[in-house]
Amino acid sequence: MTVRHFLSSASITPDEMGGLLDRAAALKTARAMQDALAGRSVGMIFEKPSTRTRISFEVAITELGGSALVLNASELQLGRGETIEDTARVLSRYLHAVVVRTFEQDRLERLARAGSIPIINALSDLEHPCQALADLQTIREHKGDLPGLTLAYVGDGNNVAHSLLLAGAMAGMRVVVGCPAGYEPIAQVVRRAEALAVETGGSVAVTTDAPEAVRDADVVYTDVWASMGQEREAEERSLIFAPYQVNRVLLSRARDEAIVMHCLPAHRGEEITDEVLDGPRSVVWDQAENRLHAQKALLEWILR
Repeated sequence: MTVRHFLSSASITPDEMGGLLDRAAALKTARAMQDALAGRSVGMIFEKPSTRTRISFEVAITELGGSALVLNASELQLGRGETIEDTARVLSRYLHAVVVRTFEQDRLERLARAGSIPIINALSDLEHPCQALADLQTIREHKGDLPGLTLAYVGDGNNVAHSLLLAGAMAGMRVVVGCPAGYEPIAQVVRRAEALAVETGGSVAVTTDAPEAVRDADVVYTDVWASMGQEREAEERSLIFAPYQVNRVLLSRARDEAIVMHCLPAHRGEEITDEVLDGPRSVVWDQAENRLHAQKALLEWILR
């Protein structure tokens, strides 16, 4: 039996992604206790702090009838007293799947290669695919069909930007990333997104011009300018990224009916203003809620 992993937004096919989004919408409409994970135990390893990811996954596992075992990195010997490969082999004897929030993508890849159970990327320095899945669910709720929509991301070309490029391209969207020179998404991810866009009819673009990035966009998306581990760069980044703040002026370049997204936590007054975050075009709270429903659909699919 083939083990399914979800290490990247590109780990699934366009058809599989469409099925997950359909299922997420159905689970949200009829939210109730389920038994899809009855008798299943899912481990959750967190090497980075978490609010939305931990809570949404733990609730999702519980509401699907499974058992969630939350493992703090300090409680494990992952890659320290024991190799990652040995830990993967041991966890495979106890658990049915593992959700991992970590730093290097390589740690996820090594767990997946050595173990015999599904590994889910709950955030790495390279990608945040669970977030992107919930983001597409949110966009569908507010905008309908995804193909042909323009998604503009402004800010740091980070893990969230990477997953949005891949997921958006896979959905047939036009994805535009606006960021300062030197802070672009990595070329490997952009090339992969471009290849996906060729297959789906979407497109991908990267620019240093923030107003141009959001011009006529249906969705305007941003994230913090300094991610976890980059705190020492925060002051310098605040100066470099100032032109990329999502405020009333920048938003005026997008379509009148454009929605605003942020994966949270938000640094109010930095990458986004209170006026926009709390305004009528903001869908960030729907976006946060949909982490729960999208991850339920993912867990069902990966463990069926």
